[in-house]
Amino acid sequence: MNEAITTGRKRDAPERPSVVNPNAAPVLVKLTPPFSVRASQFFWILSFAVGGFAVVYFFVIRKTQLPLIADVVRGVGDARAEQTYETAADIVFWIVFGVMVTVLLAQITLLVSFMSRRPKIRWWQLSTLVVQILLLLLAMDLVAIGERGEPLRLLLAAQCGLVLIALLASVLPGAIAWTARQHDIRRGPQF
Repeated sequence: MNEAITTGRKRDAPERPSVVNPNAAPVLVKLTPPFSVRASQFFWILSFAVGGFAVVYFFVIRKTQLPLIADVVRGVGDARAEQTYETAADIVFWIVFGVMVTVLLAQITLLVSFMSRRPKIRWWQLSTLVVQILLLLLAMDLVAIGERGEPLRLLLAAQCGLVLIALLASVLPGAIAWTARQHDIRRGPQF
């Protein structure tokens, strides 16, 4: 030791053992999803905003739409009492309103499942798009009529379009690979 001090040389530090074990257990990590998944999520959220606005707008125009819906029901057969047509219009309104809310809540739940990488969720999301398209066709004939019904038609069509774009983004190769991986894993601690 005196020799190292007198000559001005430092001793080399001993080699340290490795802290990384190549046989370490895998560790689950939360990595950022690929762009296609983020784009899909963005378009889903936009469709929720449009759908929520459509639900609120449809409820707000209820009083003005009920007589128009009653006229459509009256067109089927006009041999009933006026109260019957008003009741039928009310029933049609609440059925369409209920379907709109149910589809919106189901899509929110399915997006959470998609972001959790549940298998076969895209098929369920596609089924909600089919229900939305049928709802749009039904609404065009029964409830989205008149001057105030035109914006409702546009909102429902915009929501269907945004859902379609979201579904198309979710089937891009990056999104498919991300879903197929199920979990993001790294081996052992990384320092």
